[in-house]
Amino acid sequence: MKVLGAMIALLALSCFGWAQNNNSKDHSAVNKELSNATDIIHEMTGPNANAGIPESVLQNAKCVAVIPNLIQAGFIVGGRHGDGVATCRTSGNQWTPPAPFSLTGASWGAQIGGQSIDLIMMVMNQKGMQALMSGHFKVGAEVSGAAGPVGRQASASGGWKAGILTYSRTKGVYAGVTLKGAELQQDDSATKALYGRDVKFSQILNGKVSTPADAQAHDFVAAVERAEQTAMAH
Repeated sequence: MKVLGAMIALLALSCFGWAQNNNSKDHSAVNKELSNATDIIHEMTGPNANAGIPESVLQNAKCVAVIPNLIQAGFIVGGRHGDGVATCRTSGNQWTPPAPFSLTGASWGAQIGGQSIDLIMMVMNQKGMQALMSGHFKVGAEVSGAAGPVGRQASASGGWKAGILTYSRTKGVYAGVTLKGAELQQDDSATKALYGRDVKFSQILNGKVSTPADAQAHDFVAAVERAEQTAMAH
């Protein structure tokens, strides 16, 4: 029954994800996603955040990926889907333009009904960065993931082996969150809406394209830069 429940939930969310990625995304919808991602960066990296991301994590992160609305559904076992944007640090210590992606997979643990969370994924090593730049990878297979330590002065040493540290802001009660087994892939529809053409994930996250003129795109990158700079100053 557990396996059947997981398959049903995952199938439903996979279909939802397929529909999202195969319908032409509205430019304004992508900008709204960027605006929401910017708000999450401000709220989850600020000094007064209840689950503030440690300064050591912000200082050393190679990429930052944000999902403003990760939907989870199921009973004991279930599925999840969300769309987000990512940016990576270049060799010149600059942050790249935003790269749209989607994440879909099964979820396990004590969970009842449906729930939405805001999620930040901090990519901490070269392997994780390369996996993200590929535009398609599975968490726990190509790269490991772990719940990140919280608190501005907390140490990242507890999850130092993980390629990705995750931080969530929950809009309700939902336990047992883990990204293991979730697949992340480039959102081609959102990419085309944002850049006006097809652009490879690796080109965006290597800084080979210019940031779109939209204020929302610049605001997202600036928010990540400010979070890093504030952490570096301490």
